[in-house]
Amino acid sequence: MAEAVERSSHHVTAAADRIPVFQKAVYSIGALVNQMQAAAISAMVLVLNLGLGMNPVLVGLVGTIPRLLDAFTDPLVGYVSDNSRAKYGRRRPFMFFGALISGLLYALMFQLHKENSEIFSFWYFLVIQCLFVVSFAFFAIPWIALGFEMTPDYHERTRLQGTGNTIAQIAWLISPWLFTFMYTTKDVVHGARILAVIFGVFIAVGGILPAIFNKEFFVHPPKPEKKNVMKDFFSGCGIALKNRPFVKLCLMTFLIFNGFMLASAFTSYVIFFYDFGGDYGQGGKLLGWFGTVTALSNFLFVIPLITWIATKIGKRNTFLITIPISIVGYALKWIGYNPQHPYLLLIAAPFIAFGLGSVFTIVSSMLADVCDLDELDTGKRREGTFGAIYWWMIKLGQAAASLISGVLLNATGFNVALAGHQTAHALLYMRLCDIGIPIVASLIAIYIIMTFEVTEDKAYAIRKQLEARRGKA
Repeated sequence: MAEAVERSSHHVTAAADRIPVFQKAVYSIGALVNQMQAAAISAMVLVLNLGLGMNPVLVGLVGTIPRLLDAFTDPLVGYVSDNSRAKYGRRRPFMFFGALISGLLYALMFQLHKENSEIFSFWYFLVIQCLFVVSFAFFAIPWIALGFEMTPDYHERTRLQGTGNTIAQIAWLISPWLFTFMYTTKDVVHGARILAVIFGVFIAVGGILPAIFNKEFFVHPPKPEKKNVMKDFFSGCGIALKNRPFVKLCLMTFLIFNGFMLASAFTSYVIFFYDFGGDYGQGGKLLGWFGTVTALSNFLFVIPLITWIATKIGKRNTFLITIPISIVGYALKWIGYNPQHPYLLLIAAPFIAFGLGSVFTIVSSMLADVCDLDELDTGKRREGTFGAIYWWMIKLGQAAASLISGVLLNATGFNVALAGHQTAHALLYMRLCDIGIPIVASLIAIYIIMTFEVTEDKAYAIRKQLEARRGKA
């Protein structure tokens, strides 16, 4: 096992490796677009069950099937982006058209009506969402890959991801209030239709900005040799999955992020039916404040603090501090769920923020280091492939979390027809799932984090060898 404490000398970022403020800002708008679509779908999908009365298992399938589709489309988009040699770059043309098309599809996805049957609504939402996830991949995967290559510096990569992740928290400040907004309109289904148009426009407009203004580091890499495309595609994916540091990053994120997502599926139901006895209005307000405090904590101090610590003691060591803090937050939810004092739940939010704040700040920076290691071993730049497989692992976990949460919710004995009169058994098991699952997942992730091999010294050594091979420019 690698040493739990990362011992390395501290390197100072050269002026030439710094990313200009404007470039960071525009790239961060892409981060907001990426997080906003995920946050909005997670919040608005409640309309299927609570607005249309759709069976939780069908809702789970709606979340699962499109993610399984990503199993093929994301790596394929990454491969195509890596091997593209278009006039305007490998990444930006895909980002531009991907943002426009996916924005239109998001607006269409929630155009649902109560008079339609459950099966019609299920198939309509499922088909549009499948088209959306494919088109959005053409924005998101090249955008992620672009972030890996914007600087070759170990610490500046962390600063870029920290800036992007900080701006992206605006999505999580907004999303907790979406159900409250939908509830206060004509009805939640009508409210979802309005929000879908607003977010569709934002995805389209916000997505094309980094496509236009961000610069690519590897503008004209060597042209790929003529070869069997599908054979080369699967070969590249296989090489990535044999890269031990990369696989560890995928597993770490899978556990931490999807443990959180699985718990979040229960948080709304516990608040609505345990704390407030089926009162969606009051429950929606607490759900909104819980998400707001979590995101505000990330925005104001958690992510900036994580970024600063990582540049001082190393990325791996930072994880070994932040993930235990998030475990404390999950444990505090047991105290926070209190029907007499429901807003006690807010004490857990700042602690929980350290978990996701770490994942999307530090792991993204670590992935760029892994791409350098891959180039050293293979002679190829595969940011798109690595980014696609990494995010596919996240989406696979989301799919599993969506499906499992629906099954577990039924297993607890929850029955939407009972409204505020759920059984004590159901309420207890919903809380146990909400708290226990992310704690167990985080503990396993800590063990994996302790074995991660790419230290600060090793990353700089890899960079030195690469620049000697291909030239510093």
